[in-house]
Amino acid sequence: MQIIWVGSGQRFSFLARLLGIFARPAVFFGGVLLAFSALAEPYATRTQVQDYIDELVETHRFSRMALEEVFAQASKQERIIELMSRPAERRLVWHEYRKILVDEPRVSQGIIFWRENEAALERAAKIYGVAPEIIVAIIGVETRYGRIMGNFGVVDALSTLAFDYPPRAEFFRGQLTQHLLLSREEGKNPLSMQGSYAGAMGFGQFIPSSYRAYAVDFDGDGVRDIWANKTDAIGSVANYFAEHGWRGAEGVVEQVTLGDETSELRALINSGLKPTVTVAEWRTMGVQVRPEQDDSRLATLVRMEQESGNEYWLGYDDFYVITRYNHSRLYAMAVYQLSQAIRKRRESTLDPT
Repeated sequence: MQIIWVGSGQRFSFLARLLGIFARPAVFFGGVLLAFSALAEPYATRTQVQDYIDELVETHRFSRMALEEVFAQASKQERIIELMSRPAERRLVWHEYRKILVDEPRVSQGIIFWRENEAALERAAKIYGVAPEIIVAIIGVETRYGRIMGNFGVVDALSTLAFDYPPRAEFFRGQLTQHLLLSREEGKNPLSMQGSYAGAMGFGQFIPSSYRAYAVDFDGDGVRDIWANKTDAIGSVANYFAEHGWRGAEGVVEQVTLGDETSELRALINSGLKPTVTVAEWRTMGVQVRPEQDDSRLATLVRMEQESGNEYWLGYDDFYVITRYNHSRLYAMAVYQLSQAIRKRRESTLDPT
């Protein structure tokens, strides 16, 4: 007897299921062995989930029996709802945010990560045009080089958010579908994968749709593994940047000064992440840019709050590409400055003088 998990031929035998391929970890409680899935409400019996299963069977030709087995073992995680719903912490300004992400451990650990993965980083730079320090910085910011990748079951996380978090239910139902599709395509057990409370996975914290679109088998072993394979993780981050338009042009950002923060400039500062104003136009508004900077280059003007006062920066096309990873000027600046700190430290250690 076999239970068909996917419509494309991947199968898990009944014997394999009995041996625990789909089984959750179990614990002893009072001398009784309990599966974790029994400790929380399963999703399989919900009408809403049954409707979702109907949709997957019809649209993507999944096996109903296999899907019901998955959702019988998926359970609502109250902690995830708490993390998504709790009031936002006090908004961090730049100098507070920077201290968290551009710190000494991330720099020193980044040097080690670069040294241990130099060949893969150099190959990614050659193929995708993304500098090694940018790739290293992304992985450092996202997971501290794989030290913190999340310990939530991805099916649990996405099911919780898809069916018990109305504000973003539609988005997370889409990601749940993407997760089931990638499990089928990669021949993975959907219940085996772990990630963040929002379903982001691996060294680079790809959500399922990003995994399907941008993860690559960078070492050629036939598997796209962003959890344990650093080479695949490096290639996948580089591919993500390349596919989002990374140019590798000189100067991701440029610190500038203002003659005065006029009302015209205030209306434009931090008004958008995408560069839409030329350097020539910024100059006419009193922004003091390096003389050699190309007048036709597009940039966005951002204000960064320091303890001693504001800093102003022009962000160019590649700055915008970094924000495609996380739609935040603070995030993009942290990645860039961490990358430069790592590169500078590495160069100083390599310099024999």
